[in-house]
Amino acid sequence: MVRLHARALLCTLALLLGSAAPASAAVRERAAGTGVTPVILVHGYNADPGVWGSLRADLLASGYTEDDVFAWGYDTSRSVNETLSGRFASYVEQVLARTGARKVDLVAHSFGSLVTRWYVKYGGGTATVDHWMSLGGPNHGTTLAWGCALWSQACRDMTPGSYVQTRLAQGDETPGAVRYDTWWSDCDEVVDPDSSVHLDGADNHPAGCLAHNDLLTDATVSRQVRALLRG
Repeated sequence: MVRLHARALLCTLALLLGSAAPASAAVRERAAGTGVTPVILVHGYNADPGVWGSLRADLLASGYTEDDVFAWGYDTSRSVNETLSGRFASYVEQVLARTGARKVDLVAHSFGSLVTRWYVKYGGGTATVDHWMSLGGPNHGTTLAWGCALWSQACRDMTPGSYVQTRLAQGDETPGAVRYDTWWSDCDEVVDPDSSVHLDGADNHPAGCLAHNDLLTDATVSRQVRALLRG
């Protein structure tokens, strides 16, 4: 009788252990070394995650799954250094916990480039980011931001010589073991001058004559981004 009770207890424990909080398919794949690095897409000023529809579809068509691609939405009127970078850091931790990954890849458009750069440089992102990409980021400011700087903190952050711009330009513009890539257009009507996108230490890719928002949907830019992410 004692042996039967012991055997029953062992069987019960085995069932409980086998059914307790099963890992998602994405976590199991990464544990086996077969998963891709999760990608977080970060939109720009006065936008929302919906702008990533084209690139998201391309990522899914090229082998990523819904468990691998994330898009962060945020209030673009807030301060890069005081508010947004901290909130983004929390979001990255959520993605890492959900996927079981050790690092993430970041693809940012426009103002999102400043938020993610601050996180990488000053928020511990050099330990959690594998690849940082900027599409039309005002990485050294844009003169057009003066037009909305009176009422928008985000616009003030984008003005040349602002506190955010000065701090991001100090020392190494591309710190850590993170891989950095930017895409710039010589027809960008938002980032002025065009060269503001370039970062020392990054691979700075010319995208040709594209409007600022067309960087989000251009087939060549998408192909290059996906190739580098999987490279």
